Amino acid sequence: MVDRSRSPNIALLIDADNASPQTLEQALTLLAELGTVNVRRIYGNWSKAALKGWAQMTHLYALEPQQQFDVTKGKSATDMKMTIDAMDLLARGQVDGFGIMSSDSDFMPLAMRIRQDGLPVYGFGTAKTPISFQQACTRFIDVGALVDRKADEPSTARPAVDPALVDLLGDAIRASDRDERGFASLSEVGQRASARSSFDARSYGYNRLSELVRAIPNFATEKRDDGRVYVKRVR
Repeated sequence: MVDRSRSPNIALLIDADNASPQTLEQALTLLAELGTVNVRRIYGNWSKAALKGWAQMTHLYALEPQQQFDVTKGKSATDMKMTIDAMDLLARGQVDGFGIMSSDSDFMPLAMRIRQDGLPVYGFGTAKTPISFQQACTRFIDVGALVDRKADEPSTARPAVDPALVDLLGDAIRASDRDERGFASLSEVGQRASARSSFDARSYGYNRLSELVRAIPNFATEKRDDGRVYVKRVR
């Protein structure tokens, strides 16, 4: 049974073969909103020269390396080991949320299974990550975009917002309770949108959903006396 009196315990599992060490800091920062990242395991075949960058970060960020040899040429056993460990952690009932760093669609069933127990799963990958894994996560963050944005600072350039996201938010507004002027609470809109999609405002260069919505000309927002933000679609 999870002890709710303590700080939420978060597990970060890293697929070293399919994640970049340059994105680790961003992942840890974002997971902090869920709780304390006490479990930090990284998986891979450490005899590979390609993992040298990760090996240098194990001590710096208190990562626990998990050695997994490639038992068959062209195949990695890393995915299976990560999945087994995740299920063990889930069964013990001492973890309140998971972060999975990988751009591999093989982790889609794992993310779905964890969420079935009511725990959040934050996925960290690139824009090329298969949509199946992205959507299986509670939140999926394009850490590649975050790294690019940090490198370009103080540039204000941000990834373009795709029409599918505009339609998603529009549908969420229509499904929400609206006042006589057509405005809906942004918090309700965000909840309804999250039921269909794992998108995260930070993948588009914004820290909050309110900032993202304000930047999209299809929507109008207003902050009212109660401090809440309301939104409606204008085109």
